[in-house]
Amino acid sequence: MANDPHAEAALALHRFGMGPRPGSIAAIAADPRGALLAELDRADVGRVADAGLMTSAQASRAVFEFRQERQARAKVDAERKRLAEDPRMDDAAREMVPEPAQAEATPPLPQQILLAEAKARLDAAFDAELGFVERLVWFWSNHFCISADKIPSMTGAYEREAIRPHVLGRFADMLQAVEGHPAMLFYLDNSASIGPKSVAGINRSRGLNENLAREILELHTLGVNGGYSQADVTRFAYVLTGWTFTGTGVPEHGGEFTFVRRMHEPGPQQILDKTYPDNGVEQGRAVLADLARHPATGTHIATKLARHFVADIPPPALIDTLARTFRDTDGDLKEVAAALVKAPEAWVETRSKLKRPSEWIMSVRRATGLRGVPERMVRSQAQLGEPPWRPPAPQGFSDYEAAWIDGIAQRLDIANLYAQRVEDRVDPNVVLETALGPLATSETRRAVAQAESRMQALALLLMAPEFQRR
Repeated sequence: MANDPHAEAALALHRFGMGPRPGSIAAIAADPRGALLAELDRADVGRVADAGLMTSAQASRAVFEFRQERQARAKVDAERKRLAEDPRMDDAAREMVPEPAQAEATPPLPQQILLAEAKARLDAAFDAELGFVERLVWFWSNHFCISADKIPSMTGAYEREAIRPHVLGRFADMLQAVEGHPAMLFYLDNSASIGPKSVAGINRSRGLNENLAREILELHTLGVNGGYSQADVTRFAYVLTGWTFTGTGVPEHGGEFTFVRRMHEPGPQQILDKTYPDNGVEQGRAVLADLARHPATGTHIATKLARHFVADIPPPALIDTLARTFRDTDGDLKEVAAALVKAPEAWVETRSKLKRPSEWIMSVRRATGLRGVPERMVRSQAQLGEPPWRPPAPQGFSDYEAAWIDGIAQRLDIANLYAQRVEDRVDPNVVLETALGPLATSETRRAVAQAESRMQALALLLMAPEFQRR
C-alpha cells in the first residue's frame, strides 16, 4: 500500500472518514494524511448550522405543551363521547355533540423533532468532504451517550450543544458541558437526586441517586479499573446533588440547567484522596476538572479511540501515543485526533474493523451519491440494531465486531432492497471505483462483472468484505 497512494487514500476514507464519495479517492491521493489533518483545521467543521432546529430547552418546552394539549383534547373527546352515548339525551341533542377529534395525520411532535435532528446529522455526514470530524462527533456522542427512548425532545440538540462545540476542543470542557446538560442529568436520574442531609432530603422521602456519579467514573473518565471505590461513587453522588434543570412547564427557562442548593448535600467531600470544599455547584465542577486530567482518563480515552478506528484489540503502541498526547496537551482533542492520524500503527493495511450499521449505511449513500430519505435510513439503522441515539445502555453501542457480525444477514436484505430501488440511477462499476478503487479484490470485481443484473451487481458490491470493513 505504501507504493499505491490511491489505496492509502481509500483506506483513509473508510477507516477515518464516512466513506468515499465520487472523486474523493483521487482528490486526496497525493497526501491522505495531510487531507485528514487539514480537515481538523477547517473553520466550523463539526458544527450543524440549521436555524430550524430548536435548542434542547426549547424542544423540551414545546413537547411539554404538546403533551398537555393532547391530554386536554383526550379529556374533551372522552366527555363528548360520554354525552353522545348518554341514553337520557334525545336525538336532537345528541346530534349537537361534535365528533371526537381525529387521529393526528402527522407524526407526534417528539418524533418530528427527532427526525429533524436525525436529518441534520445525516446531512452533515453525507456532505462532509472526508467525514473524519463527523466520525469523531459520532464517537464522542456514543461515549457520552443518552437515549431518545427516555428523552426524545433533547437528544439531537444535546449532541449539537454539548458534543459538537468541543469535539476539537479540550476534553475537560466537553466533560463539563455533557455532565451539566439537562439531557444527561435526566437520562442518568440526577435531576431528582437529593442529598440525605440537605434541606430537601430532610423534608422529603426521596433521596440519593448514584447513577450519574458511577457512569462518569466508570464510563466517561477513569474507566472500570480506574482506581476509584464505591465510597468515591457515593461521595461524588453527594457532590452532584442539586444539579438539575428547571421544569419544562416553566415558560422561557423551562428545561435549562439550574443548581438547587436545598437539594445539595452539605459539607466537604473526599474523592480519590482529595477533599473538595462545599462551594455549591463549583464543588462538582472542580471534581470534573480533576477527573478530566487524571492519568487513567487519558488511557481510557486513548484505548477507546484506538479500538474504534483501528482494531478491536488495538496496538499498545498506539494507545500509548494517544494517551501521552492526551496528557501532554491537557486533553486537547484536536491534538489527540492529529496524533491518531500521524501514528503508523493507525495505518495497518489489515482492515479488521467491521463498520457499525450507521457507518455502513452512510458509506452506501456516499458511494452512490444518493442522499436518501432520512426516515428510511433511520428505519434501516433500527433494523440493524443501531437506532439513532437509542443505545441499549449507558455504555453506548459496542465497538466490538462480536456485537454486529450476526446482523450481516440483515445487511444483505437492506442491500438488496436498496439496489432494487436505485438500480436505474447508478452504475455498479462506477460505484465500485468510487467506493473501493484499488481496495477491490479480484473476487469482488469478478462478482460484480458476472452478476446477472445491475441490481445483483450493486448488492454484491455493497456486501463485499472490503466495503463492510474499515
